[in-house]
Amino acid sequence: MSNLDFFQMYRDIIAQPSISSTDPAWDQSNKGVIELLASWFEQFGMQIDITPVPGTTGKLNLIATIGSGDGGLLLAGHTDTVPFDAGRWQKDPFQLTQEGDRIYGLGTIDMKGFFVFIAEALKDIDLTQLKKPLRILATADEETSMAGAKAIADAHPIRPDYAVIGEPTGLVPVFMHKGHMSEAIRVTGKSGHSSNPANGVNAIEIMHKVLSKVLVMQQELKQKYNNAHFDVPYPTLNLGSIHGGDSANRICGGCELCIDLRPIPGVMPEDLIAELKRHLAPVEAEYPGAISLEHLHEPVPPYGCDENSLLVKEAEVLSGHPAEVVNYCTEAPFIQQLGCETIVMGPGYITQAHQPDEYLDLSFVKPTTELIRHLVQRFCL
Repeated sequence: MSNLDFFQMYRDIIAQPSISSTDPAWDQSNKGVIELLASWFEQFGMQIDITPVPGTTGKLNLIATIGSGDGGLLLAGHTDTVPFDAGRWQKDPFQLTQEGDRIYGLGTIDMKGFFVFIAEALKDIDLTQLKKPLRILATADEETSMAGAKAIADAHPIRPDYAVIGEPTGLVPVFMHKGHMSEAIRVTGKSGHSSNPANGVNAIEIMHKVLSKVLVMQQELKQKYNNAHFDVPYPTLNLGSIHGGDSANRICGGCELCIDLRPIPGVMPEDLIAELKRHLAPVEAEYPGAISLEHLHEPVPPYGCDENSLLVKEAEVLSGHPAEVVNYCTEAPFIQQLGCETIVMGPGYITQAHQPDEYLDLSFVKPTTELIRHLVQRFCL
């Protein structure tokens, strides 16, 4: 049986930097965290499978398994964190610091700490008696591309019956959230001297027509779709930024509009892209080849689990809270592609995530450990 100590595990995992960022100066491998997790879960007799994440450098996924066959329970989380603002942190992000009833460190709740809770819960379970397999999934790059979770969804190496993703929800089960898309609409014109407009094609003028079509789509989304679970019950479309031109006396040769789209369950990212292309088609016909679309990051699909499913109901009983919907994104839509009932539920509050002096309130220790233990006993024993 493992002799792992809760606070020592927390210290060790926080001390392993694993920042994900689109800025290469910040981006780091998660190898140290993965190797640490492997050393923990091997002590429970679990089989360890570590795989590189396609399309990344130095990024790894880990699956720890005890038991055989399909079904059972998957406990999942990501190993990476966001970058930190050194000027705003009062604590060392990579040194676990306890003050009163809080422990501070980058990843304490979002979400390297969840793996500490899993190991702590497993200490009091006789894993030789499992009737269904228990698996632990640790992914890479959730904070940027979600490449780790996508790789698992594409490969389908496991087929659990149930999955719990330990993002910080205050131990309230989450059964639904919107997706996220960031798209660039680029207009290419022809630059020239402003004294003779006929010698150029003004990209800003074309973008004006594009904007009018995008705003029509924005209103149509409100009228066409409705999901009463959300406070904003339709897919939203936000005009985020616009840039074009370089001088008042030049015909603008290029203009870019960046938009944010939030699909709801039942409306996939490709559906919204098709809607966008349909609305822009008349402008494209008027200016052939002038308009192009590009993902600023790979779209994250929406996620929804049946609120009356066995896992949701069990989580509601264990947590003492009704299941909720949230506005932020998680790896849930990709984990769900494994064919399992999937919820998001973990210690800490989302309001602390991505903040200076990220912390876990120690009041979560006992209920989180007990909840994980009950889930394993309910779905694996």
